[in-house]
Amino acid sequence: MRLPFAKYGLLDLAVGTAICLAVAGGCAWFALAEPGRPWLWAPAGLAFAVWLLLVNFFRDPERPTPAGELLVVSPADGIVKDITELPDPGRLGDAASRIGIFLSPLDVHVNRMPMDCTVVEVDYRRGEMLPAYEPRAIEVNESCATVIEVLGGKARLIVRQVTGAVARRIVCPAKPGERYRAGERYGMIKFGSRTEVWVPKNLQVTWNVKPGDRVWCGVTVLGTVRDPR
Repeated sequence: MRLPFAKYGLLDLAVGTAICLAVAGGCAWFALAEPGRPWLWAPAGLAFAVWLLLVNFFRDPERPTPAGELLVVSPADGIVKDITELPDPGRLGDAASRIGIFLSPLDVHVNRMPMDCTVVEVDYRRGEMLPAYEPRAIEVNESCATVIEVLGGKARLIVRQVTGAVARRIVCPAKPGERYRAGERYGMIKFGSRTEVWVPKNLQVTWNVKPGDRVWCGVTVLGTVRDPR
């Protein structure tokens, strides 16, 4: 039986738990041992609150992914920020429709594959750490674009992780040649920011969501594509 926490964050959670509970326990012990120092309850409570935030951040619940090879499921929890038509980024062979999802620090931060796929390329790029709401952040922030083949190699998609001012680390252990099922975990963004799906125009995606909608990783169907036979 797996722990309900992201495997990519178990070390962070263990270290954070040890530090936070040691601080909370030590301050509480001294506050009880020396009644003249009630102010010690404040750092104890703060440390415990930080620990609760860490537990919430690194949670990774099981999710039932809907079946259907033409369905594009959400790769992240969060709010749909934009749906934009863009020229070919150089990997899809066609112009694309891009959907962007903003992750707050309170969302589950594990990323999942949007369709059954084979990884073709993983392109990690260093960059800035602008706040996610800045328009330039999409283009200049640190990012990792995973190019995947879907529908038995008939088309390619891009799943892209983007950091923000709070998010400081992208985790993407996926490697070219690896195969994933729709809804299968493939990485995470630690402490926030944005996840995108790029769908080429030849797949004629019909989006089921709009900006402002809340979506759930591996569960919400973002859209449906046409089989390019």
